[in-house]
Amino acid sequence: MASGATPADAEALRLTALGDSLTQGYGLPQEEGFVPVLQDWLQGRGHDVTVINAGVSGDTTAGGAARVDWTLADAPDAMIVALGGNDLLRGIDPASSRANLDAILSKAQAAGVPVLLAGLPAPGNYGPDFARDFEGMYVDLAAEYDAVLVPDFLGPIGEKATQGLSLADLMQDDRIHPNAEGVRQIVDAIGPEVEALLTRVDQ
Repeated sequence: MASGATPADAEALRLTALGDSLTQGYGLPQEEGFVPVLQDWLQGRGHDVTVINAGVSGDTTAGGAARVDWTLADAPDAMIVALGGNDLLRGIDPASSRANLDAILSKAQAAGVPVLLAGLPAPGNYGPDFARDFEGMYVDLAAEYDAVLVPDFLGPIGEKATQGLSLADLMQDDRIHPNAEGVRQIVDAIGPEVEALLTRVDQ
């Protein structure tokens, strides 16, 4: 093969993670970020998969929608969509966030790329209507586009927070981004759902 690729390389699945700083691995050495840790987890369970980091720190759902065409042009076999955290931080209208995620999922569906949609819980400071609409958009869109749904990307951290326990062992000093141990726990929790996503890839 002129490219130097081996048959094994050609068969490896390409899983792209489209997200923000939580996907990008903000504040961590590269090897401790979400994408490389997830790739190691999947490969350790026998999956021939390469996980591609399409996380951009600070990105909103609008930013993701603006670059999804470029992401899909890279021909992923499957895609994780983990956006919305920065929409929350900015108090963006959930209707706008929903429209952006709808555009992303619509384009992925048209490209025949199965998706895992990872959401986040909304804080109470925006009021119950905001929380209902924000959290509900993930549930509704996952059902509409038959995506694998993970309601809380930060699952293990969120569970600990609801118990009123300290998050110092799982979070960086900014209390927004997970540290290396937090990432490991996130990957352990989301990994089986990513495996379910990979079973949807046409072989």
